[in-house]
Amino acid sequence: MPSTLTEATDPWCLRAGEAAELLRGHPWQRFVVLGDSVAEGLCEPADGYPDLQWADRIAAELRAIRPELAYLNLGRRGLRAHEVRATQLADALAFAPDLALVVCGGNDAFRSAYDPDAVDAELTAMITALREAGADVITVGMFDVSHSPAVPDALRAGLGERMRRLSRHTRGVAERLGTLHVHLTDHPLVADPSLYSSDGRHGSARSDAIATAETLRVLSTHVPHP
Repeated sequence: MPSTLTEATDPWCLRAGEAAELLRGHPWQRFVVLGDSVAEGLCEPADGYPDLQWADRIAAELRAIRPELAYLNLGRRGLRAHEVRATQLADALAFAPDLALVVCGGNDAFRSAYDPDAVDAELTAMITALREAGADVITVGMFDVSHSPAVPDALRAGLGERMRRLSRHTRGVAERLGTLHVHLTDHPLVADPSLYSSDGRHGSARSDAIATAETLRVLSTHVPHP
């Protein structure tokens, strides 16, 4: 990535004023986030890009339109999908959200014994409960981290296959349950090494900035613009 590239000049990021235009008049007042390290926010800093993590950035852009927006991030690193449901769903429902972001399954897919149907069942349980409680739900097909230069070559093919399967399954759950789905797995930059951190498991600040842009554009489809 050229050293002069920044969020302001990156063609895949938000343009000046775009977030305000996309979210103008949005209805949400209580935003909750459930998930693993992607939800918690462990992206690696990158020159020219904000250090504000993805979920926090979404909350900040929503709050720029509605300063009274309440925000709760329950995300915790290392959790598998069943652990996210077991430790976070009750607190998320108690928060009474009208918008929820659910992102998990990556830690399941990192294991060779990944069971996509089991992850689907956990996602379905969380999404259904949140929808029945009156929340719009965002789901995500994550960037395929197998493209990270830090992933050992011997593990790359298997990890990539599992990450893409997780994305396909998550998209299927999203279509069946009617979530606001952000599909990053086939993004044109998915193989760009600048999107990934040096640990081989997470993204960079650039990937978070791009994910923010894509998320706000999906949210905009659910905003009643005048």
